[in-house]
Amino acid sequence: MPRNLSLDGLRVVVDCAHGAAYKVAPEALWELGAEVIAIGVEPDGFNINRECGSTEPAMLCAKVREVRADLGIALDGDADRVVMADERGHLIDGDQLMAVIAESWKEDGRLSKPGIVATVMSNLGLERHLAGLGLGLVRTAVGDRYVLERMREHGYNVGGEPSGHIILSDYTTTGDGLVAALQVLAVVKRQNRPVSEVCHKFEPLPQIQRNVRYKKGKPLEDAKVKSAITDGEQRLNGHGRLVIRPSGTEPVIRVMGEGDDQDLVEAVVDDIVEALTRVAA
Repeated sequence: MPRNLSLDGLRVVVDCAHGAAYKVAPEALWELGAEVIAIGVEPDGFNINRECGSTEPAMLCAKVREVRADLGIALDGDADRVVMADERGHLIDGDQLMAVIAESWKEDGRLSKPGIVATVMSNLGLERHLAGLGLGLVRTAVGDRYVLERMREHGYNVGGEPSGHIILSDYTTTGDGLVAALQVLAVVKRQNRPVSEVCHKFEPLPQIQRNVRYKKGKPLEDAKVKSAITDGEQRLNGHGRLVIRPSGTEPVIRVMGEGDDQDLVEAVVDDIVEALTRVAA
């Protein structure tokens, strides 16, 4: 944990999603000196994550603007994920938070390896930003357990997902939203700059996601689908990437494309979706 962290002078909105951290998160922030406006702190056994928390952060962003807070913190129901909002009420996702933590830990000599671990869903902008700092990005399949496995296997101490599930293995063996938030708050206090400046480390590349439902079989093994994917990769030509994977819970193929040229990415994704749809029908 950041040593001698004082949050004096910060007005913070914290949304606890009517979940596990509804008591400890506001109290911890208050003990550190912040002026705390707490929402999502009235659990009734049924309202956990309901239109609140990191999975639905619109209420957090609106509250930050309403009370003119310096920042907002949204946890999810079991408090293992966190996203934030800057003083304008603009959302800060897990990729931006990992960028802040990685850069800070690099400067402090705290990174155990010159890089972090993330999933295939993290934005290419994060990867490019880290490369500019001399840091690598090791990608895994989607899921925090895969992130943790790779961290343990190769000795990394920072990893996570865009959803805000951030693992800092110096402190915990799973995600802890409050721990991750405090790392970011330490940087905000040290730099004494608006959160919109501190936490906007890179411009995310346009990212297009589509889902294609199928009835049976293995659509990704179809020759025409394979051809469409190969053609798409060639059209992106190093200026973007594709992630195409079957859902682990339902008969759906998830198609994600990102790149510098949004129109090109949309065209590539549309062509792949069209090929999949023909096979899935």
